[in-house]
Amino acid sequence: MTEPMTQRYSFLDDYSEGCHPKVLEAMAQSNLVQQTAYGDDDYSQHARQLIQQQLGNPDIPVFFVAGGTLANIIIMASSLRSHEAVIASHIGHIVVRETGAIEATGHKIITVPSENGKLTPEQITTTLASNAHFPHMAKPRLVYISNATEIGTVYTREELTALSVVCKANQLLLLMDGARLGTALAASKSDLTLKDVAQLTDIFWIGGTKAGALIGEAIVIPNPQLATDFAFHIKQRGALLAKGRLLGLQFQTLFTDNLFATASAHANAMAQTLSTAIVAAGHTLSAETESNQIFPVLPNTLIEELKNTFDFYVWEPVDDEHSIVRLVTSWATDQLQVERFISALEKTSTAM
Repeated sequence: MTEPMTQRYSFLDDYSEGCHPKVLEAMAQSNLVQQTAYGDDDYSQHARQLIQQQLGNPDIPVFFVAGGTLANIIIMASSLRSHEAVIASHIGHIVVRETGAIEATGHKIITVPSENGKLTPEQITTTLASNAHFPHMAKPRLVYISNATEIGTVYTREELTALSVVCKANQLLLLMDGARLGTALAASKSDLTLKDVAQLTDIFWIGGTKAGALIGEAIVIPNPQLATDFAFHIKQRGALLAKGRLLGLQFQTLFTDNLFATASAHANAMAQTLSTAIVAAGHTLSAETESNQIFPVLPNTLIEELKNTFDFYVWEPVDDEHSIVRLVTSWATDQLQVERFISALEKTSTAM
């Protein structure tokens, strides 16, 4: 049974649809094939090998969990001692979108003001200096970044290298939240590869949920010290699925025939089409469109008109008459619906 068609089309997020048809097909075809439980199945093992091939290192451990917040909780709870803290952008996902999940594990988050969502070596150095009254202050130990950031900006190889250097010099761990790593790597501004990320971070994760998987993230641990007993932490946090095959099979599919990259590139292409049209219609952007998130500043009257046919977040007010909205495209975004949005935008803008 299919869902009834509705007038409204969603640009709320990049996981409104179920999963990529190739993922669904793979699950259907393997449904009655018996496999070992808890992630020791053939699909998970093959998925790890495919990811390790892109990392350029067959020995880097890869673990699968169901969701991003779960990945962040497990990583930080297992990597940090009770007195150690996390440095993050003030708009980092763990700061504004995870309900205090990291703080609930007992770790302080030291926030750093950041206009573009990214951190710089200078900010880290300054933060270390202002949080050094030991033992009276929590000790900074881990730097958290996301790529793409909460506002869709992406890190270049030069930027990530500079962060890696300052972290190593100060005995800090570098964690990359990769919920939208696919669209970050596919961005025209990006010159990073998964191999680069593995060489420059201590631990990171690859988002499957927002790249065509039904559920699932792949935690990659280049720093061998952090990998010790990591499976125990996954189990202890309730993240070790009996049917781990579900996660492995999806990543096997995403990393076969370059699907992860091509699906992410489609999301970015749709975002650029929207972004270009919004600017051409005379509106501004609160952040440069670098991946699959667009943040236009629109009149509130126009926003209300567009909401009659499209779903999206009103991000924050700018003044009494304008607000920032967030539009998100995905691997599944329909180009006809993008054109429909542009047509509605242009028609309504002209009428005003």
